[in-house]
Amino acid sequence: MAASVEGTESGREIMRDGANAMRRPRPLRVSIVEDEALMNAMLARTIDEADGLRVVHELDSAAAARLAIAPGSTDVALLDVNLGDGNGVRLGLELQRADPRIAIMLLSSLDVMGLFLSVQDEVSEPWSYLSKRSSFTRDVLIGAIEATADGETVIDPSLVQRSRPRAGTPVAGLTTAQFDVLRLVAEGLSNEAVAGRLHLSERSVESHLLAIYRRLGVDGEGANRRVRAVLVFLEQTGRTWQR
Repeated sequence: MAASVEGTESGREIMRDGANAMRRPRPLRVSIVEDEALMNAMLARTIDEADGLRVVHELDSAAAARLAIAPGSTDVALLDVNLGDGNGVRLGLELQRADPRIAIMLLSSLDVMGLFLSVQDEVSEPWSYLSKRSSFTRDVLIGAIEATADGETVIDPSLVQRSRPRAGTPVAGLTTAQFDVLRLVAEGLSNEAVAGRLHLSERSVESHLLAIYRRLGVDGEGANRRVRAVLVFLEQTGRTWQR
């Protein structure tokens, strides 16, 4: 396994072109909790090489994380779901109870979508979820960390691309164009990136999103409404998982 990762077109669209990084007063602080040493090292090197990000903890257990990740020390925590001494989901909940502002990104080589969705009503900040395979793609990883820090929910692109609406659900009632827009939003793409991928204007994307929110009964404003729409998308679609 190489200790660095390469970029992709999809990943580049997720990235915010460094704009948010320039607006931040300091680098995003990232804590890694991963019990596989090579994976941990790969993540740390990739993140530290990115502009505007800095690894503050490289930890290999839930016990170590509870001791090291103090409130205010971390902006985004990358947590392996299956740790040798515990569950990354439970650890994420504990970390957010201690520090409601910390953002959580789960990493797993297995399909834990059901578990991911089951805890979303308990979280103080939106969570994201990447497969370990996608974590090897530099721009997908960095873009997902930045979007998660900005309060968005990012779901593994390869998993979202295989999502199909469940019959009889509001998501199934979306038009093809609306479903395509919502699917790309679930990948963490900005409106600009969605417009570029679908060859639409940003105004058209915004119009589609307003129609999607109405169709799904999603209230609220801004990022919160966007996150809630993504969670409805995940709940009302089925997908296959490729290991």
